[in-house]
Amino acid sequence: MERWGETLLGAAVVLVAVGFFAFAAAQAGQSGASGGYELTGRFQRVNGVAPGSDVRVSGVKVGVVRSVTLDPNTFDAVLVLNVNQGVQVPDESTASIASDGLLGGAYVSIEPAGFDALAAGAEIPNTRGSIDLLTLFASFAQGNQSSDQSNEESAAP
Repeated sequence: MERWGETLLGAAVVLVAVGFFAFAAAQAGQSGASGGYELTGRFQRVNGVAPGSDVRVSGVKVGVVRSVTLDPNTFDAVLVLNVNQGVQVPDESTASIASDGLLGGAYVSIEPAGFDALAAGAEIPNTRGSIDLLTLFASFAQGNQSSDQSNEESAAP
């Protein structure tokens, strides 16, 4: 009798797991939202951005990253963005790579500027790549270390 209870509990766990996998697969299929239009952007660094990453304007998700490729001539990362149909991106906008905190995922943030809307397939004129936080912290630490040494040298008689 006790084995039947374990078997039923195991079957319930398997059914719940299959349900979660089915839900995840359905959500993954929706990440490339149809009905939008594509824009491209060239960046020097796109650390953490991958196909399916968010595209946001003022913190609101307005699309997804469709693809990330490397231009072999300029060595720039080329992102193809799928933007929702109802969102018009102005022609002088800036696209930058941002992250949700220190451990959060990266996304493309569009800062609107200009008057005319970019046409489908256009390239976003202004881009800013991601900032490598480890390099930034290292340069900050090195800057403090050299300023401490110069303070010690100036204090010596």
